[in-house]
Parts: sequence; structure tokens; C-alpha cells
Amino acid sequence: MGDKAKGEGMVWGLEAGPGEASLCHTGLEDMLLFFPETLAILSDTGEPQGELTIEVQKGKYKDDLGILTHCLLVHASSRGFLDKSVCGSSLLGYLNEHLELMEQHSQEFIKFPIIPMERKMSVLKQDDQLVVSRSVKEGEETKTGVSVFPCKSLKGFVSSAANVVLLRVMAWRQSVPSGARFLALDSEGKLCYCTYKSLGFQTIQVGNQQAEMFIVEQTIHSEDGIPFSCQFYLLSDGHLAKRVQVGSPGCCIITKMPLIREEDVIEPPPTFDRKPLVWEEDLELYSKFLDRKEQLRLSHTRYLRQHPEAQALVSDFLLFLLLRRPEDVVTFAAEHFGPFAALRSPIPALRSSHQPSPFRSLEEEEEGEEEEEEEEEEEEGEEEGEGKEEVEEVEIEGDDDYLYVDEEEEVEDDIYYDSYYYKYEDENIYEDENIYYDNYDVDNDNDDIDNYDNDDDDDDDVDDDDDVKVDDDNVDVDNDNVDVDNDNI
Repeated sequence: MGDKAKGEGMVWGLEAGPGEASLCHTGLEDMLLFFPETLAILSDTGEPQGELTIEVQKGKYKDDLGILTHCLLVHASSRGFLDKSVCGSSLLGYLNEHLELMEQHSQEFIKFPIIPMERKMSVLKQDDQLVVSRSVKEGEETKTGVSVFPCKSLKGFVSSAANVVLLRVMAWRQSVPSGARFLALDSEGKLCYCTYKSLGFQTIQVGNQQAEMFIVEQTIHSEDGIPFSCQFYLLSDGHLAKRVQVGSPGCCIITKMPLIREEDVIEPPPTFDRKPLVWEEDLELYSKFLDRKEQLRLSHTRYLRQHPEAQALVSDFLLFLLLRRPEDVVTFAAEHFGPFAALRSPIPALRSSHQPSPFRSLEEEEEGEEEEEEEEEEEEGEEEGEGKEEVEEVEIEGDDDYLYVDEEEEVEDDIYYDSYYYKYEDENIYEDENIYYDNYDVDNDNDDIDNYDNDDDDDDDVDDDDDVKVDDDNVDVDNDNVDVDNDNI
């Protein structure tokens, strides 16, 4: 039976056999299938006999282990009269995202005066099996039965709850797959197959309006009885406008035309062409530019007025530049301002033919950044109250004429040179006063001129005990007052 009833066509939203699609590709959210609807039950003469309500919504299903999962909740109910006897039906089903049945309960009853009838059916999925429980009550007599079907043999099974959702999907698509055939349960709870067929379109009158309907016919082919067919008249948005059971004089029809819902069309975001901005022609931007320009000019002027040494440094550099007129101005500037750098590598004691580069290497820059970070950490520690001030010693190497000071200490020029000369004028720094220096050089490139007077005559203006080391770059030597003997002393 399973091979016989497997789907021969393709229906969106249900795994109905080979080549058929899954609900995860249908986009139920986009088709707006979740809504309630109400239809009136009419007799063959057009008299109202009751009403039918159908609703599909999102829900949660709790299994035997207490685990909650998202599902589709389908609820339908009807209540009316049949030959002046109260009758009704109800359906409650839980479907997963592939429209596979998780649990379903259905009930039908007719309260005849003599022998009332009631039929109940429950379909429950347990492990890998589908358990169908059925009970029929006629008067005082009750018949029950249980059937078990393996789930692997129910590929493409369409329950009553799944049928409601499938009809809405077909209405949105306005088509039915040709030769669509699926597994189903008949009224006796036995496994059979059902087919879907499109009957085309028809325009019917609903209230004061006319609407075009898409007609789908479902037929359940029972092995023991005659086929059971229903025709569904569907609006384009999935609303059920009319339901007719073949062979029955009555029908279900809507009394008021619902508001047809259309699928939202997402328009692409507008694109705006970029217009070139000519800020000189914009009065506001040009005014801001002039204000900012004047603000910067005043700020620069104020800074130079507060720091006259900056202008003096630039003037000295330009003077030396015009005097030397070097080919490589950048290298000359680096050599000129190199002694002012706080992080400068010491000059080797012995001269070398390989002149050191006046530019800082990347390693030195990294070391400088690390030292700056350490200094910032030390400053933060002092602000927190650690109270530990580290004083770095001023270091002068043996024959170097360069002074290394801490970057944070601000030393004025007069203090720098006073301390510099003071260390050399001290008599105690010389262990031997009778030091004779040969090969006395005078460097025309502003090198240091060492002037030592070591003779015993009284004609020299400089005492023998006060030998002074003079830096030619910073101190003017007056040839009228100081005798510089170019010969070997």
C-alpha cells in the first residue's frame, strides 16, 4: 500500500516521496498562511445551518520527555444541524516544519434522538511509529481499535491538519502539481491514498463583490468504501471562500469578502548619486574655513611669542644652511638637529670611516616608545601617592663632548653650559697637571677646539693651572685676549 500510494507528483511544503520538496524551501512566513477564517454552513435551500472556523497559527509542542519544539498548530471546528439534529466536528493537529504529523485529535458527532453517534480518532507519533487510536460510539455500544504504522513507510503522509496548510500553499501558488498522490487515512482509520486535482478558476459572487476563485479537489480513495471528494474554492491569499462535499446538498461559504492580503514586495533601497562638494562656493563652509584659519594663525603667533627660542633655532639652522649650502638638505637638517634629540645613540670613542646615520632606526623608535610608556607608568604611580621620584644621573662619557639628560627635565641653555664648564674648570678632575697634548687640531667644521696652556711663561693670559676645554660651537673665542698657538706646545 505504501508503494502504491506514494506521491507521483510534487507538492510544495511536504516530503511526499522522490523528487518532492521540503517545507524549509517554501517560505511559509512570506506566504502569510497564519490567519483565522469563518465560513457559514448553508443547506441546499440556502438557509444557514451553522458555521465552520479554521485557524492556523504558530505554536509549541511538548513531547513525552517534556521537550518543547516549535510547530504549526491547526485548529478547525464546526457546529450546526443535520435534519434538525445537532452535529459538529473538531480537529486539532500539531505539525513540524516539514508538515509531518506530531499529534492529531479529531471528533465527529450527531445527536440523533434515538441513537446518538460519536466518532473519535487520535494519531500520535511515538518513537519511529505512528499509533492510530479509534473509537466509535453508537448509543450505548462503543467499539475501539488501535493501528500501528512504521514511520519509514509513511513517506508523504498527509493528515487532515496538513491538508489545511497545503490548500493555502496551493492557493498562493495558484497551481496544483499534476498527478499529486499521497498517503492518507480514511474515515475508518485505515491507510489509503488521496489525490489533488486543479479544476481551474471560477468567478463567484461574495456579498456585493465578485472574486475569482482557484478550485482544488481532494479525493480520498478508501479500499473498503467509495471515494470521498471535497472541492475547495480558494482566494489568491489562501482564504477558503467555499467548500463543497461532493454528493452533499449543503456547502460552506464565506458571507463577507475578506481583505485580500498580498505578499510584501521589498523594493530596493534608493541610490543617490554623489555630488561633488565645492566648499568654496558654500558660504557657511567658507566662513568656517576662514574662522579656523584665523584661529590657527593667532595660535601659532601666540606660541612663537611665548617660545622665542623656537624662532632662534630655526634662524640658526637657516643661517648654517645658507653658509654650507649642502646638496642633501634633509640629511644636513638631521645632523643639525640630532644633538637636540632626547634619545640619541652615543658616539663611539674611536673614530670610524663609517659615519653613523643621523636618522633614527626603527629599533630606536620602538625603544623610545617603550621608554615613554615606562615614564607614563611612573608618572601615574607618582600621582597615586607612591611618592618615589627617580632622578636620572647626568652622564658624560670620557672623551665625548655631548651631554645626556632626561627628556622630561627642562634645562635652560645658561644652566647647561655653566654646569658643563664647571666640571672642566675644577682642578681636582685632573690627576696630573703636567699633561702635554700633542697634535693640537683646529677643525674648520665647528669641531671642538681643545685649548690647553701648559708652559711656564708669564706672558700668557691664561693661567697654567686653569686649563679650559672650549666648545667652538657655543663660545666665541676672542683672538685678542686668548693666545692660540697652532704649533706644538
